Amino acid sequence: MRLFCLSLIILFCLPGYSQIFSRQDSLRGNLTSLRTCYDVTFYDLFLIIDINERAIERSHNTIHFTATEDFKKIQIDLAQNMELMVVEFEGEHLKFEEEFDVRFIHFPRKIKKGEKLKIKLWYGGYPIEAVNPPWDGGFSWEKDKNGKDWIGVSCQGLGASSWWPCKDHQSDEPDSMRIVCAAKYPNKIIANGNLRKDTTIWSDYLNCWLNQSEWFVSYPINNYDVSINIGDYVHFSDVYVSDKDSLDLSYYVLSYNEEKARKHFLQVKPMMQCFEKYFGKYPFWEDGFALVETPYLGMEHQSGIAYGNNYLPGYHGNTRFIAGLDFDYIIVHESGHEWWGNSITTNDIADMWVQEGFCTYSEVLYVECMYGYQKMLEYVNNQKRSVRNDKAIIGPYHVNKRGSGDMYQKASLMLHTLRTLIEDDELWFEILFDLTKNFEYQTIDGQEVIDYINERSGKDFSVFFNQFLENKDLPEFQYKLMKQGRDITLMYRWEAIAEFNMPILVNAGKDSFWIYPNTNWKEQSLGKMDIDDFSVEEDLFLIDIKKIK
Repeated sequence: MRLFCLSLIILFCLPGYSQIFSRQDSLRGNLTSLRTCYDVTFYDLFLIIDINERAIERSHNTIHFTATEDFKKIQIDLAQNMELMVVEFEGEHLKFEEEFDVRFIHFPRKIKKGEKLKIKLWYGGYPIEAVNPPWDGGFSWEKDKNGKDWIGVSCQGLGASSWWPCKDHQSDEPDSMRIVCAAKYPNKIIANGNLRKDTTIWSDYLNCWLNQSEWFVSYPINNYDVSINIGDYVHFSDVYVSDKDSLDLSYYVLSYNEEKARKHFLQVKPMMQCFEKYFGKYPFWEDGFALVETPYLGMEHQSGIAYGNNYLPGYHGNTRFIAGLDFDYIIVHESGHEWWGNSITTNDIADMWVQEGFCTYSEVLYVECMYGYQKMLEYVNNQKRSVRNDKAIIGPYHVNKRGSGDMYQKASLMLHTLRTLIEDDELWFEILFDLTKNFEYQTIDGQEVIDYINERSGKDFSVFFNQFLENKDLPEFQYKLMKQGRDITLMYRWEAIAEFNMPILVNAGKDSFWIYPNTNWKEQSLGKMDIDDFSVEEDLFLIDIKKIK
C-alpha cells in the first residue's frame, strides 16, 4: 500500500514550480518499461467520422513495432471517452485492462527482443470537442459561411490518444504512417503527407455515401501533428524551386476563398527561401508543403499546416503584434515549425522551449531576411511586450506538463541575446543551420541542444541557459554612476542566480564596449564624460536594468 501511495502522487519542485501530479499524469507523461519495451515503426490508421453524431465509428489503428526488450504486457494510450473494443494479434483477441487514459495490453506469449510485430486496435467513441483550439484542443465541429460542414482536429498537449489509440509520447515517432479517413459525401478530407487516392463508398451502418481518402506520410511524424480536416475544400498548387529541385506547394481552402488564397499565399515562396537560407532544405520534401484552411487559428501539422488567420496580416489582423510589418504571422510561425518541432521534436513536452523558442526566433530571422537588420531589431524587441516571467520555461518532466508560455517570446529573445554573446554572426548562423541537420528527424532532450551550442561556440553557456530557462526572473543589471569632477566611475553587478556572469555591451558617449559583471559589485572608471551619455545596449539583450541613485 505504501508503494502504491507513493506512485499515486508525485511532488515536483522545479524552480518556479510547486505542483502535485497524480498517477494519471505520470501514466501519460512517463516512460515506464511498458512503453520503452517496444518501438513504433508504422501506424496504419483508419477512421470513419460520423459528422451528425460527432463520433468516430468502427475505426482501427494497426501499430507495427519492434520489441526492444522481452515483454508480455505493454501500455497503449487512449482517452477514457473513447472505447477500445478489440485488440487483434496473430489471429487472437488480446485481453486488456483500463486505467485512466491507458490500456494495458496482455500478450498470450512472451514477446522476444528484436521481434517485428503488429497489433490491430478496433475502437470508437465521442472525441473531446475543442473549447479554445488549438490551445484547448480536440475536434472542432463547425459550419462554413455556406452552412457546410467544416471540421478540424488539434491536439498538442491534449494528445493524439484523445482520438486514436497510440503510444502517445513524443519520444517515439513512427518512421512513416498511413491515414485513411471516410466522411459523408461530398466532403473532402485532407490529412498529412501525400494523397494516394479518393474513393466513394456506401455505408450501410451510416446509411449514406462516404468519401474515403488515403494519405501517406513518408517521414517520421510526432503524434500531435497527425490531423484530419473535413469540409468543402478546393485544391490549388504551386512549385517552389530550390537548387534545381522542386517542392510541391499545395493549398486546401474553402471553395469561396480560392481567389483570396491564391493572392495571399504568394508569401510562401519568399518565406521558404528565407528559412532554407537559415535552416537548410525543407525537411519533408517528398511529402510536400501544404496549408489547410481550418476553423481555428493554426497549428504546425506536419506537411499539412493548419491555417486559420482569415487571410489577414499579423495575428488575426493585429499588426502591432508583428511590430507594424505586413506579413501573415500564422503562415510564418507555423511553417517555421516544420524545422523546429516537426523535424526536431523534444522527447518531453517540458522541453518545448526548443520547438517554440527556435520557431519564434525563426520569425525574427524571417524579418531580417525580408526587411533588414534594423527592422529585425525592432521586431525582436517588440517581443518583449509578451514576456511575463511568471514561471520557469522548462516544465516538470515525465508528467506531460509544459512550462511557461514564455517558451515563445522569452526563449526567442534568449536566442537573440545568445547571438550577441557569441559575437560572430557567421558562427551563429552556422550553428543554427547545423543544428537542424545534426538533429533532423530526431526526438531529443533540451540539454542536447545546449550541449551542442556549447561545443560549437567554444563557450560554456550552461549558467546562461539555467538563468533563462529554469528560473522565472530575468537577470537584473544593477548599476550606479559616481561623479568626481568630470570623471565618472561605474559601479555594477548582476542580481541573478549564483555564478551568472554574462557580459553586456554599454555606451559611454560615442564608444560602445563590453563590461563583465558578476553577482558581486565591480567598479570601472569611465573617464571624462557626460553622466547622461551612459547607456546599456538594451536592444541586443533580454535583461532588466536598475539604476541605483
